[in-house]
Amino acid sequence: MYKVILVPVDIDHKASWAKSLPTAIQLCQTYGASLHLVSIIPSVRMPMVDGFFPEDFTATAKKKMKEALQAFAAKQVPAELKAKLIVVDGKAYEGILRVAKKINADLIVMSTHKRKRIEDYLIGTNAMRVLQQSKVSVLVVR
Repeated sequence: MYKVILVPVDIDHKASWAKSLPTAIQLCQTYGASLHLVSIIPSVRMPMVDGFFPEDFTATAKKKMKEALQAFAAKQVPAELKAKLIVVDGKAYEGILRVAKKINADLIVMSTHKRKRIEDYLIGTNAMRVLQQSKVSVLVVR
């Protein structure tokens, strides 16, 4: 049924993967699907602040995030699954959608959390934006 499953992961926030990752792993094992983990680095490249960061800031941040994601996957993903690891920059929901399109994902499995901040009500959560804009199925795990 599913062949390519994408799971957004924020390593520093367990709530972003604690329920969605085990669900995705089980789906991958059931359907023989490939597992893709994506982490998003917030973009800082704006003219107003660009001069405050070194030129190689984004490349260095991506490299460090990839290393952290590799360590994370080694602990959290069964070795026989061999997750593919992806690090991109930008807004979280845009990065998730961009990666889903690039890898031809047929399912995005992601966690959501209780809304705690007023801006979540006003502009929406990343999960809601992915749900609204995704061209593929999205499984939101609470």
